[in-house]
Amino acid sequence: MIYALSADAVVLLHLAFILYVVLGGLLVWRWPWTVWVHIPVALYGVAIEWIGWVCPLTPLENTCRRLAGQAGYDGGFIDHYLLPIIYPTGLTDRVQLVLGALVLGVNVVVYGVIFVARERPTGS
Repeated sequence: MIYALSADAVVLLHLAFILYVVLGGLLVWRWPWTVWVHIPVALYGVAIEWIGWVCPLTPLENTCRRLAGQAGYDGGFIDHYLLPIIYPTGLTDRVQLVLGALVLGVNVVVYGVIFVARERPTGS
């Protein structure tokens, strides 16, 4: 039971990591100091896609699932709704390159908007 819950917790953490990689730049708008956390995390997320690295959360989840006696991802809300987002079918090298480019593009746009807004003079 504890291993199954741990595996589900890792899936939630994995989803949170992905969301932070893609959208974490939006937090910089509110809390500028988070740029020092987000940029390395976003670059690591892009590198995972482009270089083909395995996120350490994936083997951790699989280990927890094996220890829980689970072989697959069937059953439950997390397994049914969240896992296909994190592990989509048809994930090829080309798709990973596109995903990495999208992550990079989204973050360049977000940081560009933040930079322009902060540099623009106010109230003239």
